Amino acid sequence: MDPVAPPQLLLVEDDPQLRDMLSALLEDEGYAVTTAADGHRALHLALTRDLDLMLLDRGLPGLEGLDLLGRLRGAGVDVPVLVLSARGNPADRVDGLDAGAEDYLAKPFDLAELLARLRALRRRHRETAELLRIGDGRSLDVRAHEVIGDGGRVSLTARESALLEVLARSPSQVFERETLLRRALPGAEDLGVVDTCVHYLRRKLGRDAVTTVRGVGYRLGAS
Repeated sequence: MDPVAPPQLLLVEDDPQLRDMLSALLEDEGYAVTTAADGHRALHLALTRDLDLMLLDRGLPGLEGLDLLGRLRGAGVDVPVLVLSARGNPADRVDGLDAGAEDYLAKPFDLAELLARLRALRRRHRETAELLRIGDGRSLDVRAHEVIGDGGRVSLTARESALLEVLARSPSQVFERETLLRRALPGAEDLGVVDTCVHYLRRKLGRDAVTTVRGVGYRLGAS
């Protein structure tokens, strides 16, 4: 993502007054805020958009917050999540953290503390970035979904980044499309999704970024 672009935050809250208030506050703090009022809408947004942070209520209609979080982690979505909930006892906090949340804040909460926790989440997420070499002096930032090189940064979608990560971790291995679908794109069923990701990776990174091995599948491109 462009380093000057505002961080993308998904706010999932079914209370319209709280949602509107938090959205205005977060936008004033420089976040680009997308909102969802139920779990199913939030799931769709989180699977189809590149996000930097998620602020997640537990008591959601349609799909409970921790069930939503479990589905996202199972699909390989690693966006940092701060859970907001009226359930604030220690057992509830443990449940939230065990489900994959990075932080948990009970309602009612202090707005300054909420903003500080979000800033801390972003810092920790950046500091734990993992870089994988992909050749031509470039590296994949696994957490940020970016390719970094002398020419700057190139943003990838979560799916493009996941597929490139699988290739980069075994650069000499040829992967069948079925294997890439299973390992990089959980939840997708059509093998054409693999080909589409490869197509866009080549558009963004060059034709040599991914090599086709005819009759077999794909491997990382020439170093």
